[in-house]
Amino acid sequence: MADHAHSADTPAMDYAEHERTYVGFIHFAEVGTVACLAIVAALAVGGTKHAWGTALIGTLLAVLGTGVGIAAPSIGWRAPLVSLVLMLLALLLL
Repeated sequence: MADHAHSADTPAMDYAEHERTYVGFIHFAEVGTVACLAIVAALAVGGTKHAWGTALIGTLLAVLGTGVGIAAPSIGWRAPLVSLVLMLLALLLL
């Protein structure tokens, strides 16, 4: 069996850094998921309603919202959610 003991020259685990990395990954995953949904909704608007100008604006809003959401953790996934809601409304109303 393998020996799981740490040698004397191996540093201890930095649990605070692991926690910070995990929180950052979860934040990125949340914002990225909502951004992907917004882009898919924009493509649905363009493909089903033939409103490619609206789809382009929705995609640009999703990208802009993603940047804001990644840069401002307090806003997070709510920034690209604006584009998702607008594209879903466009899908229903156009």
